[in-house]
Amino acid sequence: MTNLFESDGHKVICGDVLDVLESLVSDESVDLIFADPPYNIGKDFGYVKDKWPCLDDYVDWCKQWISLCINKLTPNGSIYIMTSTQAMPYIDIYTQSLIHVMSRIVWHYDSSGVQAKKKFGSLYEPILFGVKDKQNYTFNYDDIAIEAKTGAKRKLIDYRKAVPSEYSSIKNPGNVWYFARVRYRMHEYENHPTQKPESLLNRIILASSNPGDVVLDPFAGTYTTCAVASRLGRRSIGIDLNPDYVDIGLRRVLGYSSLNGRPLESVSKKTRRLNANGVKNFYAEEIVD
Repeated sequence: MTNLFESDGHKVICGDVLDVLESLVSDESVDLIFADPPYNIGKDFGYVKDKWPCLDDYVDWCKQWISLCINKLTPNGSIYIMTSTQAMPYIDIYTQSLIHVMSRIVWHYDSSGVQAKKKFGSLYEPILFGVKDKQNYTFNYDDIAIEAKTGAKRKLIDYRKAVPSEYSSIKNPGNVWYFARVRYRMHEYENHPTQKPESLLNRIILASSNPGDVVLDPFAGTYTTCAVASRLGRRSIGIDLNPDYVDIGLRRVLGYSSLNGRPLESVSKKTRRLNANGVKNFYAEEIVD
């Protein structure tokens, strides 16, 4: 069963990604897609079991939604795809057969949890950046340029130029990005096992879309993509199978405070309210950095 909620250029959809993409999203209607699917590593997403019988089955499923997503992209559209380090080589090869892969990005972060004892633990997740037309696509360099930390930081002079001058104070962020993971008690935290930080989506949306463009997240989860898109003046479509996550989208993107008589509250707001009433914090058992 599919449910669609819509307001002011934003759509929050509850349903299976394959069904929704085929029936509710028109071909060549989306400017940017950010896809962060289940990784096939056993996370609990409620309505989805994040573990396929074998890697081949998982990759076959990914090929289905990737093909549909690319059909939805405008001729100058872009797509960013995340998955596990184990599966990314297969996804990369398949995606190359359909569009132009422009960058392979590493999102790295710190980890203060339990560390591996018999192998090197994972401190990054891969992101694939592809476009339909490598001669005509959106890339807003000026919107994502960052402060240079090399020569410009130390006011060094670049003598290779015709007129020697200081190094530029800004630069391209490159393909290795550091953004802290979303932790419990952070302002943006929602009750989801793999929430991505707003800062990560902010860079992607600024780089590869313009105000008024349509941004699609086929595995919306906490609807961070849609919330950031809205904040940046883009339109959005967010799809998720789990009604609990769709509730998050209704609150964060469409501004719902309740649905069918049920209040829709963020974890942080609910925790603050309970603590103010002298009630034990029911998230107290979680590890906090």
